[in-house]
Amino acid sequence: MSDDETYLRRAIALSMENARGTAGGPFGAVVVKDGRIAGEGVNQVTTAIDPTAHAEVVAIRAACRALGTFDLKGSVIYTSCEPCPMCLAAILWARIDRMVYACSRVEAARAGFDDAWFYEQVALPIDARALPARRLLAAEGDRAFQAWIANPDKVAY
Repeated sequence: MSDDETYLRRAIALSMENARGTAGGPFGAVVVKDGRIAGEGVNQVTTAIDPTAHAEVVAIRAACRALGTFDLKGSVIYTSCEPCPMCLAAILWARIDRMVYACSRVEAARAGFDDAWFYEQVALPIDARALPARRLLAAEGDRAFQAWIANPDKVAY
């Protein structure tokens, strides 16, 4: 059995535990760095009362806390299902090297977790999305970016 299968089975086991209970949806994720599990997560949307508490995000947060870093380069995420756009973005922002997953978004949709609309919205120009957006105070807002650029003590990410 490969390491990928071992860690993916752990993510699937977490998803099964969550699916059988009332703590959240049927999703589990594991972040592995240097051959060790650095963080685990299950879907906690309903229990944490947090729409961002998806398994992948919870696992990334746990791994970052455990490792004392916001940069997870050199790590792999194992997830019971293909990530939604939010989780995919979190994985990319965390700089995770690789992802291994079990179910696709097709199986997720069959179970009532259809992310197709979210994928469509992300691909649209901002003025064509379902969420109305209005841009204001761009010059004032840009001051924070200028301050960031000028800050010699910033921690880049």
